[in-house]
Amino acid sequence: MKTIKGPAIFLAQFAGSEAPFNSLHAIADWAAGLGYKGIQIPTWEGSLFDLDLAASSQTYCDELNGMLADKGLEVTELSTHLQGQLVAVHPAFDAQFDGFAPPEVHGNPAARQAWAVEQVCMAAKASRNLGLNAHATFSGALAWPYFYPWPARPAGLVEDAFDELARRWKPILDVFEDNGVDAAYEIHPGEDLHDGVTFEMFLERVGNHPRANILYDPSHFVLQQLDYLAYIDIYHERIKCFHVKDAEFRPNGRSGVYGGYQSWLDRPGRFRSLGDGQVDFPAIFSKMAQYDFPGWAVLEWECALKHPEQGAAEGAPFIAQHIIRVTEHAFDDFAAGGTDRELNKKLMGIG
Repeated sequence: MKTIKGPAIFLAQFAGSEAPFNSLHAIADWAAGLGYKGIQIPTWEGSLFDLDLAASSQTYCDELNGMLADKGLEVTELSTHLQGQLVAVHPAFDAQFDGFAPPEVHGNPAARQAWAVEQVCMAAKASRNLGLNAHATFSGALAWPYFYPWPARPAGLVEDAFDELARRWKPILDVFEDNGVDAAYEIHPGEDLHDGVTFEMFLERVGNHPRANILYDPSHFVLQQLDYLAYIDIYHERIKCFHVKDAEFRPNGRSGVYGGYQSWLDRPGRFRSLGDGQVDFPAIFSKMAQYDFPGWAVLEWECALKHPEQGAAEGAPFIAQHIIRVTEHAFDDFAAGGTDRELNKKLMGIG
């Protein structure tokens, strides 16, 4: 069995224009000071990371790894959540998602998609140069506006959407294969890959591609009322990344799963800082240990109530306390009598 690596932290929610959050050196010192051992880097944050350079320069990647090692840190994964989202965008969201891309492709969905594909492919190469074997991303969505079938969807609409999603991602997955890196899709409402059934639909269409995998985040399953422990039992072989994020779901007489268009603060289902929500983390970490999860436990902080710096400070010890140092021996080995096949036969009355 393997012991999960961690604690680690996803930097996306903390990067900013003020110190210590405005450079990789400074934010790494901050994370290390809180007790983190790894950082997941958002590749769209130019103040932290140069994706173009990382994809083309082994020297840049070696120097980055060396700088982090001096601070007691490692890169856990790179993230292209924003770029992956733009691989597939429904026209209803064009104006909003233009903000994820550079100005020169705004108003041009085809150019925006081509830019996004290039970005994700560069992230595969950069991951290889950094010595990483997994990458965090989003799938994007073409069918999401039709998730609740009213009016009734035209026959074949969802199937056609997933055919197209697979067509767009298959060449990207091949680039990940060429670089020896798993693409781990965060299974997330708003993405076409938002639960187990939709992941299976996609996986079938990309020919069970070995690089099509999962970023597991239980908070999104709490908000969908999906069994997040059984999910690990079913899909553990495809889980390659792990966001440790808490959530709660407290329905009432006025609002439920869909949230009534309310702010995150007022929704029955909302994200919380670690330990403040309803996620059963001891059970999750136990299952991760049971199934030999090979990666990192990475805090993704999102909370409608708590200050992010408090959430980050509390996150490292919370994760550290939940990581199970797996045993090398069975608890009852002391009572083992060794192998004696003649004795076994005698005990069973055979032979």
